[in-house]
Amino acid sequence: MEKSIEGLPAIRETTVINAPIESVWKAVATSEGLAAWFMPNDFKPEVGHAFTVDAGPWGHSPCKVVEVDPPQRLSFEWDQDWTVTFELKEENGQTQVTLIHGGWKSDGSTRFGQSHSTVRDRMGKGWVGLLGALKAYVEG
Repeated sequence: MEKSIEGLPAIRETTVINAPIESVWKAVATSEGLAAWFMPNDFKPEVGHAFTVDAGPWGHSPCKVVEVDPPQRLSFEWDQDWTVTFELKEENGQTQVTLIHGGWKSDGSTRFGQSHSTVRDRMGKGWVGLLGALKAYVEG
C-alpha cells in the first residue's frame, strides 16, 4: 500500500502597492523586475520557458514558467518541489498582490535535505520581506 502524502498549507501573503497594475506586472513578470527585488535570473514570461534564479548560497535553482495571464497572474515551478504564483488585482489605482508559494509536503525535504516544514517557516517570513522589497521597488 502506498503511503499517502499530506500537504502543508501554501504560503499566502498579500500586500497593496500604490501603483497601477501594469507597473507591478513589470516588476513580477520581467527578468529585470524580478532581479531588482527577488533574485538574479534569466526569466522570460513565456509558458514552458526554463530559467534559473541565483539563490546565493543555495546556488542556481531551476524554474519553469507554467502560467502567464497578463497582467493578472503569473506562476512558475521553483526547484523540484514548489510553485510560486503572483495574483494581481487593481483597485482604485492601487494593485493588490497575492503571493502563493505551494507544493509543501509534510514528509518532504529539499534537495539539501532540509524538511519542508522547516524551510516553509523560513520562507514564509522571507516572503514578507520580499513583498516589502517589491512594494519599495515599484513605489520607488
